Amino acid sequence: MASITTAAEAVARIAYLSSDAILSVQPALSTHSEFSKHLHSYSSSRLPGLVAKEVPEVIAIRHNVDPLLSAFKPLRSGKLVSVTTSSSILLPSIPHLYKLAQYPIVLHVALHPLNSADYSEITAIRQSGFVFLHSETLQEAQDIALSAHALAIRLGKGVIHFFDPANSARDHPIEAEDRDLVRKILDLDSVRAAQLRKDESTSLYVDDGRRATVTEETAQSPTEGSIESGSAKAAPRDIATEKSSTEGASSVGSSVRESSADSRQTTSSATSVGSMITRPVTSDDIYDCITSIWAQIARATGRTYRVFEYTGPEDAESALFIFGSTGLFVDELGEANSTDEFANFGLVTARLYRPWIGSRLSQLLPVSIRRIAVLEQIRKKTTKWGPVLLDILTSLRSGPAANASPLIVGHQLVYIEPATVRQAIRGIFQNLSSPTPIQNLEVGSSERPQQSSSQYALTQPKVENAYMKILDQVFGERLHVANRLDAAHAGISATIAASPEFGFGSLLARHDHRRRFIGEVKTAAATHDFVTDIPQSWLSKWALSAEDAQKANVIAPDVISRLSNDGSRLASTLLESKSLFFKESQWLIGSDAWAYDLGNSGVHHVIASGANVNMLIIDSQPWSERAAADEARRKKDIGLYAMHFGNAYVASVAVYSSYTQVLEAMIEADEFEGPSVVVAYLPYNKEDDSPLTVLQETKKAVDLGYWPLYRWNPTKEENGEPNFSLDSERIKQELEEFLRRDNHLTQLMNRHPKFAANLSESYGTEIRALQKRKAKDAYNTLLESLYGAPLTILFASDNGNAESLAKRLGNRGKARGLKTMVMAMDDYPLEDLPTEENVVMLTSTAGQGEFPQNGRSFWDAVKDTTEIDLSQVKYAVFALGDSHYWPRKEDKIYYNKPGKDLDARIAFLGGKRLADVGLGDDQDPDSYQTGYAEWEPKLWQSLGVDNVEGLAEEPPPITNEDIKIESNFLRGTIAEGLADTSTGAISASDQQLTKFHGTYMQDDRDLRDERKAQGLEPAYAFMIRCRLNGGVATPSQWLQMDSISSSYGNETMKLTTRQTFQFHGVVKNKLKSAMRGINKALMTTIAACGDVNRNVMVSPLPTRSAFHRDVHQVSARISDHLLPSTTAYHEIWLKDNDSPDEKQTKVGGDAIVDKEPLYGPTYLPRKFKITIAVPPHNDTDVYAHDIGLIAIKDASGKRLEGFNVLVGGGMGVTHNNKKTYPRTGSMLGYFSASQIHLVCEKIMLVQRDHGDRKNRKHARLKYTIDDMGVDVFRSKVEDLLEDKFKELRPFEFKSNIDTFGWQKDEFGMNHFLMFIENGRVEDTPEFSMKTGLREIAKVHQGDFRLTPNQHLCLSGVPDAQLDTIKGLLKQYKLDNLHFSGLRLSSSACVAFPTCGLAMAESERYLPELITKLEACLEENGLRQDSIVMRMTGCPNGCARPWLAEVAFVGKAYGAYNMYLGGGYHGQRLNKLYRSSIGEEEILGIMKPLLRRYAVEREEGERFGDFVIRIGMVKATREGKDFHENVAEEESEGE
Repeated sequence: MASITTAAEAVARIAYLSSDAILSVQPALSTHSEFSKHLHSYSSSRLPGLVAKEVPEVIAIRHNVDPLLSAFKPLRSGKLVSVTTSSSILLPSIPHLYKLAQYPIVLHVALHPLNSADYSEITAIRQSGFVFLHSETLQEAQDIALSAHALAIRLGKGVIHFFDPANSARDHPIEAEDRDLVRKILDLDSVRAAQLRKDESTSLYVDDGRRATVTEETAQSPTEGSIESGSAKAAPRDIATEKSSTEGASSVGSSVRESSADSRQTTSSATSVGSMITRPVTSDDIYDCITSIWAQIARATGRTYRVFEYTGPEDAESALFIFGSTGLFVDELGEANSTDEFANFGLVTARLYRPWIGSRLSQLLPVSIRRIAVLEQIRKKTTKWGPVLLDILTSLRSGPAANASPLIVGHQLVYIEPATVRQAIRGIFQNLSSPTPIQNLEVGSSERPQQSSSQYALTQPKVENAYMKILDQVFGERLHVANRLDAAHAGISATIAASPEFGFGSLLARHDHRRRFIGEVKTAAATHDFVTDIPQSWLSKWALSAEDAQKANVIAPDVISRLSNDGSRLASTLLESKSLFFKESQWLIGSDAWAYDLGNSGVHHVIASGANVNMLIIDSQPWSERAAADEARRKKDIGLYAMHFGNAYVASVAVYSSYTQVLEAMIEADEFEGPSVVVAYLPYNKEDDSPLTVLQETKKAVDLGYWPLYRWNPTKEENGEPNFSLDSERIKQELEEFLRRDNHLTQLMNRHPKFAANLSESYGTEIRALQKRKAKDAYNTLLESLYGAPLTILFASDNGNAESLAKRLGNRGKARGLKTMVMAMDDYPLEDLPTEENVVMLTSTAGQGEFPQNGRSFWDAVKDTTEIDLSQVKYAVFALGDSHYWPRKEDKIYYNKPGKDLDARIAFLGGKRLADVGLGDDQDPDSYQTGYAEWEPKLWQSLGVDNVEGLAEEPPPITNEDIKIESNFLRGTIAEGLADTSTGAISASDQQLTKFHGTYMQDDRDLRDERKAQGLEPAYAFMIRCRLNGGVATPSQWLQMDSISSSYGNETMKLTTRQTFQFHGVVKNKLKSAMRGINKALMTTIAACGDVNRNVMVSPLPTRSAFHRDVHQVSARISDHLLPSTTAYHEIWLKDNDSPDEKQTKVGGDAIVDKEPLYGPTYLPRKFKITIAVPPHNDTDVYAHDIGLIAIKDASGKRLEGFNVLVGGGMGVTHNNKKTYPRTGSMLGYFSASQIHLVCEKIMLVQRDHGDRKNRKHARLKYTIDDMGVDVFRSKVEDLLEDKFKELRPFEFKSNIDTFGWQKDEFGMNHFLMFIENGRVEDTPEFSMKTGLREIAKVHQGDFRLTPNQHLCLSGVPDAQLDTIKGLLKQYKLDNLHFSGLRLSSSACVAFPTCGLAMAESERYLPELITKLEACLEENGLRQDSIVMRMTGCPNGCARPWLAEVAFVGKAYGAYNMYLGGGYHGQRLNKLYRSSIGEEEILGIMKPLLRRYAVEREEGERFGDFVIRIGMVKATREGKDFHENVAEEESEGE
C-alpha cells in the first residue's frame, strides 16, 4: 500500500474520497498549495471517490478572490463540499462563515506562515458556528480529517479541521487510508441522505433561518441510534461518554504523541417508540457524534482520540496546555530525565476546540494538578487575555470545584528554535513556580525565520505584464502606480499596500502634497531670493499650467534646469521635490478580486469620492458556463457599477482583441477630470498560460458578448456627443439584451431574481434546443403527406464529404418511397432518438479519431447517457476515413474510430443493425465511394426497397466548372448575397466565385464551438488579398492599407508568401467598403485568388535598383496582360448601383454582355502562379510555381535581357494521397524579355485547354506536364508562339532567404530589409510594430517592398533622410535583427483561427517552437546559421514547406508530419521523415540532430544536404519521387 509523507497529502486524500466537490484554494492557478498538487493528480487520473457519483470535481480558485463564495452553489444543490486552504483566507471570509456553518462543509486549514504557524486566525473565527477539530501528527491528520467529514455528513454541520503542516514534517510515513474503513465511517446511507437535502435559498449575507438540525424520537427502542440531520434519526443523548483519564493513556513518543479516546459502548434503554421531534444541533450532539466516530476508529485501528488529550504522569502537579504546535515540546518532554525540573510535567491539548466542552477538561486532568501554564501560539494578540486562557479559566474556575482549581498562568508562544526548546520549558516552569508568576509572558522570539514568509504573498502574474507595458509605453516617466506590488511601505504589509483603500489614501496624500507644492512655487515666484530673475519667470509660467498635464510636463524640464543652474537656497529647496513639477498619470491597479463583495469597498470609495484617480482592474476569469451559472459568486460588473455613479469615465478593454482601443481608453482615462475605471480583460486558466490560449479565450468572450468593448465618457453629452461608444462590432444588435444581464452587465433579475443566473447560463442552450426542435418539427410537417417508411439520416462532417453523402442518400431514399429527413447530428434533438424507426448515421473522421465539429455534442450525449432505450430503433452507420492517415501501428485505432464507436454504442443501447458498419477508405481506388458502393445496397435490402423499378437518373453533382460557367463571368449571386443582412455568410457557389474577386469567406475557428453552443451561426468574416504586382507599394498606399486593416479588419495586416497584403476579419457589411478603399489606393484585389493567374512575384533586389526596375516592369506587363476582362468586379464592388447614373446596361433580356478573350467562360482548371527570381537570390522560390522566370542580365551585367523559363512547379498535396505531390518546375528554355508576357500567355493557354477539369486534385499545371511530358508540352507552347525556346543561359542560386539589414544600391540610395515574423504586422504591448511602420510611412520618400518570405524592405531612402528613418526604426524596435538564423529563415502560413483548411496551428505556433530550439542552437554554436524551417497548418503548401530544409505540415491539432532534406537554394523537395508527431517528439528529434549537425557537418554543408548525407532521408529527385523511399513507411491499413 502506498505510503503518505505529509499531513497535507493525507488530508487531500480523505477530502477527495469524501466529497462531491473540493475547492482547492491556491496562491495562484499555476502555483500549487500543499493540497492541490495531490488533488489535481487524483482528478487528472480520474480516480473515483467514495461519495461522488462520478469523479469528484476539483475546483482551483485563487486565494484572493473571495473563494468561499464558490461553496454556496454546490452546497445548495445537495453536494458534499470540502475546502483545502491556508489560514490566510479565514479572516476575510468571516461574513460567509456564519452561513456556511449550517451546511455539511469541511474546511481543511493548513496554518500559515509555514514553520511559524499563527493560530490567531482560528481563535478569531471561533464563534462562527463551525465545529473545530485540531490534529497534530501525520496519523492524526488522516484520522481527524476523516472524522471531520463523517461529523459534517451526520450532523449537517460545518467543520473546520486545522493543523500546522510543519508540526508533523518529521513524522514517519504512514499507510494510505483503508477505503473500507473510510466507507464505514462516512456511512454511505448518511451520505446519500445528505446529498438529497437541497436548499432553495439564494441569499448570501441575510440570515435565512437555516440551522443544522437533528430529528429524534422522544422515546427510543433498544437499538443503537445514529445522528443525522434533516429528517434522519438522531442518536440517544448518551451515544458515548469519555473513559476515565487513566484508561488508554500512552507515553510520549519521540516526535509523535499517541492520542487516547473514548471507546465505551453505547447504552440504551428499552422503551416504546414515541413521536419524532426536530431541533437544532447542540454541543452535546456534537460531542456524542464525534466520540461515536472516534470509537469506530478505535475499534478498527486501535487509535483512540478524546476531545481533550492528556499525556504525562498521573501524579503531575504542573501541566502545559498548548494551543499551538506541540511537536518540539512533545520531543523535549519525552526525553526529559528525572533530574530535569520539568520532568513531572503533564501535557494537555484540545482535539475538539469548538464547541468547547469544559466539563470534559476538568474530568480529564489528574487531581494532583496544581499549576497550569497555558501556551497560546497567537501572533496577532488583540486582547489582554488570550481566548484559550479565558476558556480554561471559565472551565476550571466555575462550578462546585472552583475553590480547588489550579493556578492558571497565560503565556504567548511565538517562534522557538529547536535548540532553545529546553530553555523555553525551563523558563515556563520557573515562571509557573514563582510566587508571583508573570501573566502573558512571551515565550520564544517574535522575529519569524526568513523562510517562513507565506507563499500566498501577492504577485503579479507574468501574463498581466501586457497592460503594465502599455501603461509604461503611453505615460513613460509620468506613470505613478500608487499600489505597485514592489513598492516599499514601512510597517505596512504587501497585501494592505496593494489594496485600493491604501492606494487611494496614498494618492490623496500625494494630491495634497502637490497642491501644497504649487502654492510654494507661486510664493517662490513672487520673491527675490533667487540669484537671478530667470527662475521666477519660469516658475510663474509653470504655476499657470501646473494642472494641465501636457503643458506642465513640457515646461517642467526647463524649470528644473533653471533652478539647478541658479544655486540659491530656495532653488535647492524646490528641487528636493522636483518630481512634483511633472503632473503624473496616477493609477491604482487591481485584479477581479476587487469585483467581489469583500473586495469592492475600496473601488466604491474611489468612485464615490469624485477624485481624479485612474483605476486599471484586470479581470482574468475565462468565459465558461460554470462561471456564468454560479449566482453565488456575486461578481460585480465594475464597469456598469461605475457608470451608475455618472461621474466616472469607464472603459471595457481587451488587449488581445483590440490593442488600439486599449491605447485610446488609457489616454482618455488620463485626460478625464475625475475618477476613471478601465476594466481590462486578460482571461487565463493558469497564470502561465500561453498568449495563444489567452487570445482564444479573449476572442470567445468578446464575440459572445461576455466581455463587450466600450468606452463611457459622461462629459461628452455636454458637447452633444453620445456618452457610450461600443467598440466590439459583433454585439451591437445584442447590446440591449446584453446590458440587462446580471452576471456581466445587469441581467434578468427584475422579472425572475431567483433564477437570474440560471437564465444567463442557459440562454444559449435553450436557444439551441429550440432551434433543434423547430428544425425537426418542420421536417416532420413536410413528411406527413408522404408515404413509406420513415428514414432519419444524421451526419457529422468537417470537409463536406459525409454531408454530401447523407444528402445523396436522402434523395435516393425518397426516390424509393421512403420519408427521409437529413440533419447534422448536433442539430438533432437526442430525446427523439428512441422514437425513430430507422436511423442512418454517416460520420467522417477528424483529428486523432475524433468526431467532426457538428457531431461532437451528439456523440458526447450518446456516449454518456444510460437512460435512453433504443430497442425499437433500427440503425446503420457508415464511416469515412483514411487507413493510412495515421501510419504508425499503434495509431491504427484512429481509422474510422467515430463510426466504429458510434455503431458499438448504439448497439449497446439496444439498437438493431440494418447493416454492419460501413467503412469508407480514402486509400481505395474511388476513395470512400468504394466502401460506400458495397454498403448502400445492403441498407436498401434491409429496408425492403432494393428492387424498386423506374428510379430516375440522379443529376450529377455540381462542380466548380458548373459554377463558373453558370456565373455569367463571375457574377453569380454575389451582389444579392452581400445585400442579405440575415446572415454573415454568402452561398456556397458564391464562396467559390468571390475567390476570383480576391476574397475568401472564412469563420473564426477559435469561436466555432462557443457560438454553436449559444445557438449562433459561425463568426463569419472575409479574408481580402490584394493584387500587388511585384510586392511594391508607395508610402501612401501603406498608410491606406494600415487604415483599412484598422477600420474594416482585425487591426492587423498579413504580408503573405505571395508578396502582397492580406486582411482578415472583415465582416460582410464592411466588405464592399474595404474593397473600395483598396481600389481608392490605386490597388485592386481582382484575380488575387481563384482559377486565374494571380499576383506576379518579383525579387525585392535592394542592391540593384535599375535591374529591379526592369524586372518589375516586365512583371507589370505580365500581370496586366493576363488580367481577367470581366466587368463583374467593377459592377459588384465599385459601382454605386443605387445611383441612376450607375445602372447596369443589359442587352438581350437579363444577360450582361461580357467576354474573356484569354480565359473563356470557365477560366482555368485551377489557380495559376508566376514568379520572377534574380540570381543569385532565389528569394521568390522560383521552382515552386506554375511559371518560374529566372532573370538573365545583359552583357553589361546591369540591365535585363531575358529569362530562363521554368514550368510545372506547384506545392498543393493531400495527406496520404500519393496521386498528389509537390513538384519543382521543369526548364523549357530561354526567351527574351520583350516576348516573355506572350510566353506566359501561351503556357497558360495550353494549361487552360489541356488541364484536368474533372478532378481538381489533378488540375494543376504540374500534373498536366507530367501527364503529357515536358517535351510535348514545350512543343504545344511553341506551336502557339510560332517560335522556339532558346538554349538556357547559365545562372547560379546561393540562397532563397532574405538579406536583412541596411544595403546601398548603385545610385547611392539606402534600403533596409527588416524582419517581420511570419508577415504579421500588428501592435502588441511588447512591440508597436504597426504604429512604427505607420509613422515611417508618413515621412518615407521611397517605397515599401514586400518580400515573398513575408518580410519588408524600406527602399529608396536618401542619405539626407537616413538619420530620421534610423531613429524611427530604433524608437519602435524595428531595427532589431538580433534573432537566430533559424528564426530569420522561418516562414509560416496563417492557419488557425481563420483558414478553413487548417488542421493544426502554424503562424501562432512556429515562433514558440523556434524559441524552444534556440537554447540548443546557442549551446552548439548554431545561432547565426541559416536553416530554412517552414510550417503550414495543412498540406496545401501556402508557405511552400516542401522546399524547406526542415518542414512541419499540420495533420491534426497538435500533430505534424516532419519533412527533411529540402535544398537550401529552394531547388530540391524534402521528404517525409516522421508522421503525426507532437511537440515533444519534434524537440526530441531536432535537438540531437542539431547537435550532430554542429559536430559532423562538412565545410559549407547546409542542413538539408547534411541530413541526406548521413542517411536520415533520401534525396527527392522529382515530384513523382516525393512519396518514395520515405524514412517512415506507412503501415498497411486495416
